[in-house]
Amino acid sequence: MTQSLSSSSARTRTRFAPSPTGFIHLGNIRSALYPWAFARATGGDFILRIEDTDLDRSTQASVDVIIEGMAWLGLDHDEGPFYQMQRMDRYKAVLADLIAAGHVYPCYMSMEALDALRERQMANKEKPRYDGTWRPTEGKTLPAIPEGVKPVLRFKNPIGGVVAWDDKVKGRIEISNDELDDLVIARPDGTPTYNFCVVVDDIDMAITHVIRGDDHVNNTPRQINIFKALGKEPPIYAHLPTVLNEQGEKMSKRNGAKAVTAYRDEGYLPDAMVNYLARLGWSHGDDEIFSRAQFLEWFNLDHLGRSAAQFDEAKLKWVNAQHLKAMGDAELAQHVQPFLAKLGVVADERLPSICGLFKDRCDTLVVLANWISAFYLDVVPNAEEKNQHVTDAVKPALAVLADKLVSCAWDKASIAAAIKEALVETGLKMPQLAMPVRVLVMGTAQTPSLDAVLFLSQREKIIARLKNA
Repeated sequence: MTQSLSSSSARTRTRFAPSPTGFIHLGNIRSALYPWAFARATGGDFILRIEDTDLDRSTQASVDVIIEGMAWLGLDHDEGPFYQMQRMDRYKAVLADLIAAGHVYPCYMSMEALDALRERQMANKEKPRYDGTWRPTEGKTLPAIPEGVKPVLRFKNPIGGVVAWDDKVKGRIEISNDELDDLVIARPDGTPTYNFCVVVDDIDMAITHVIRGDDHVNNTPRQINIFKALGKEPPIYAHLPTVLNEQGEKMSKRNGAKAVTAYRDEGYLPDAMVNYLARLGWSHGDDEIFSRAQFLEWFNLDHLGRSAAQFDEAKLKWVNAQHLKAMGDAELAQHVQPFLAKLGVVADERLPSICGLFKDRCDTLVVLANWISAFYLDVVPNAEEKNQHVTDAVKPALAVLADKLVSCAWDKASIAAAIKEALVETGLKMPQLAMPVRVLVMGTAQTPSLDAVLFLSQREKIIARLKNA
């Protein structure tokens, strides 16, 4: 992927800008899915930006998991990843421009004084906010600069009027400027802060649409005012409602959310995950199951939901099961290979056909791999089912069937004929013979049709299991 910054705004440009302070969960990745989909649906660009200014919490391991999770889901980026910590010189240059233009001033108020101010305001039932002590205004005498104190830099928020934008999810939002205090945009050591860096990045990367979680709504008026101070038009905003866990709490690491990669390891298909995540906040009529291509064909910002979406693992499994069923056998065989490898299975040319036979019974690749393993590994029959079905009375019939399978042609029709002949000779009904054969061959009495299972099994193994019952 190229890492060059683009200045062209003639096309849609979206971004995903995670903080690498832990693993990426489903709530996070949905904030990547929608801007990716919008860029792809409109023929635009999708930019990956790593907001790693929280030096105490940011880790390379978290970055790796973000990139790994996005790659698994096929959320490919056109530019990046860009790292904010590598752009400090650029932020400081823009900061210098703001200072020169009179939009920024030094503030020497100590943390202790700020805390005392907040306590007084809260005691008076006022909104806690910086009171502008160090904001220079005409005719105002500023306090004496304390010795040995390095100031923060504050942005001069406009006084009076409103900040307004037409949010693509929430509709028209207006915030009074008087509700916003003067934001700190640089720390005492000169390091720029989050809200300022985001604006510079969005300008430099020519971002046209910011699609992000609604926990950023409070940041938006501040960022819009910084855009305006820099003489730039802000992008179009779409603030996504929260994703709740199954307990109705905001999905988060603290509330038990799993890393996106955990779903990969549990046997979910990437297209099924995209399908499920897309429906967590967006809809296309009543369509529940759709392909990635259909999603990109249908996606727009007009059908994003306004209500919080709740994660439902049972629904996710159902969606995954539908995608498993719909997938071609050869493609499914490729997806299940890593799970077979974990079981020590070395598959052969039978694998696609086995996938086709069992995929209707499975909701994850792990379940499918466990079924497939019975065709390649030693089977340990379920003890209860074996006691129930593999009785002394039926063992002679199993031997009869084994003899017929020795000499018959190895195709479904011939195997079915051999089973019928064994039934005629022994006087048994189909379930009386089929159940114990299934238990011995597959480990359980519940399988697809017996002739299909036997055909895909190895003749020698079947005969040995029937004769040694």
